[in-house]
Amino acid sequence: MGYTLTVVVPVYNEEDNLLRVEEEFLAYFKIASVPCKALFVNDGSTDNSQELIEDICSRNKQFEYVSFRYNAGLSAAIKAGFDYVDTPLVGYIDADLQTTPQDFNKLLSEMGDCALVTGVRADRKDSFVKNMSSKIANSIRRAFTKDGMDDTGCPLKIIKTDYAKRIPMFKGLHRFLPAMIMLQNGKTKQVPVSHFPRIAGEAKFGLWNRLFGPLIDCFAYLWMKKNYIAYEVGKSSSE
Repeated sequence: MGYTLTVVVPVYNEEDNLLRVEEEFLAYFKIASVPCKALFVNDGSTDNSQELIEDICSRNKQFEYVSFRYNAGLSAAIKAGFDYVDTPLVGYIDADLQTTPQDFNKLLSEMGDCALVTGVRADRKDSFVKNMSSKIANSIRRAFTKDGMDDTGCPLKIIKTDYAKRIPMFKGLHRFLPAMIMLQNGKTKQVPVSHFPRIAGEAKFGLWNRLFGPLIDCFAYLWMKKNYIAYEVGKSSSE
């Protein structure tokens, strides 16, 4: 079967959520607007996540996995997913399922000539502190990147794979995906999506990660923007 979309699912100690991830994706596969599969990227989990991932993949041909030898962080997991996919489109969702795979159809319907479509959590089901720190971090990021995005931390995105594979690796990458697409002169768009409370497992980011971390990463982005190499081949002998 030829797939159009691969959804990357980073996993770090999410054993309590993985069977629900399987259930939600199996339901989504039935209604997906394009042929779709899921790719788990196990970011060095120390719980039972890897065993569960292998079980899920063994009984479902639409699930695949990559497993790190050690924990490398969310940005590394997302980048590894981009590197491994072989479909025209690549998506991303968190294993905590605070967003739903079914909303990928909303993003797909808006792709058109966009290189990236990202969700916006219009009615977030998080704590006051988490919501406020994210709003402040987003405003700081917008001031640096001018990307016009309201919620780059939303864990629901679709990117054209050729753009995704050209994104260079750096810590904090997941906060700058729209900005990195813009450096490639790609068009971006945001779409309101559903958001749900976390019902299992533990959040992997605290106040430092959501507020101070993004500020530091903004300086890394400015360096990247200044030194980023972009080109477009107009003609070659292989044509």
